[in-house]
Amino acid sequence: MKTSSPSSPPSIWRAPDLSARWWPVFMRNLLVWRKLAIPSLVGNIAEPLMWLVAFGYGMGALVGEISVGGDGGTKVPYILFLASGSICMSAMQAASFEALYSAFSRMHVQKTWDGIMNAPVTLDDVVLAEMLWAAFKSLFTVTAILGVMLGLGISYSPKLLVAWPVLLGVGITFSCIALIFNALAKGYDFFTYYFTLFLTPMMFLSGIFFPLEQLPEVVRTISQWLPLTNAVELVRPLFMDQWPLHPVRHALVLAAYAAGGFWIALVLTRKRFRG
Repeated sequence: MKTSSPSSPPSIWRAPDLSARWWPVFMRNLLVWRKLAIPSLVGNIAEPLMWLVAFGYGMGALVGEISVGGDGGTKVPYILFLASGSICMSAMQAASFEALYSAFSRMHVQKTWDGIMNAPVTLDDVVLAEMLWAAFKSLFTVTAILGVMLGLGISYSPKLLVAWPVLLGVGITFSCIALIFNALAKGYDFFTYYFTLFLTPMMFLSGIFFPLEQLPEVVRTISQWLPLTNAVELVRPLFMDQWPLHPVRHALVLAAYAAGGFWIALVLTRKRFRG
C-alpha cells in the first residue's frame, strides 16, 4: 500500500502574501508605544538636535555660508545646509533603530510575532507591519525635529510640505534595509556591525556635513548611489525653496533600495522562522 508523501513547504522565494491584516499588527505596536511616546520622542530628537546646535551654530559661526552645487552654486548659511541633511539622517536612524532593536525584541526576545501568528495573520503581514511601523516612527521623529527647525527660523520654505512625504519614503527605505539585519541577527550585538560599517560611513559620504564636491571623484561616484545621498538630494533643495534637479532619479534609487530590501528581508525572515 503506497503512502502519500507530505507536501513540500512553500518556497521562501515565493511572492509576498500580503493582506490588510498588517493593520491590526501596526495598531498593536502603536497602542504599546503610546505609553512611552514622550520618552521615546525625547530620545529620538535629542541627538539630532545636539548635532544641529553643535555643528550648525558652533561650526556655522566659523564657516559662515557654504556653496551648494559647486563654486557656481547657491550660497546658503551652513546651518541651513546642515539642517536639510541632518533631518534625512534622523529619518534614517529612527527607522533603523525601530526596525532593528524594537523589531528584534518583538520577534526573538518577547516572541510577540509567534503570538500574533497564532491568529490568522501571516508572517509576511507581520514583516510588512513592522516595516510600516518603523517608517511611521521615523516620520513622527522628523516631524518633531522639523517643528523645532521652524521655531528656530532655519527655513520657512512652503516646499517643506513636500519634504514631509519624501521623509516618509526615506523611513520606508531604511526600515526595509534594517529588517534584513534583523532577520540575520542572533543577538543585539550584531546590530553594531550595521551601524558601524554601514550607517556611520554613509553619514559622512552623503553630503550632510560638507558638499559632495569635496570628496575624491571615485568616492563621489559611489556616494551618488547611496540611499542617504539620494534622500539628501531630494530634501535639501526643498529647504532652500527650490525643486530637486533630478527628482525621478533620486526617487527611483530610494524605491529600488526599498523594494529590494523588503524582498530580501522577507526571504530571510521566512527562512529564519522555517528553521
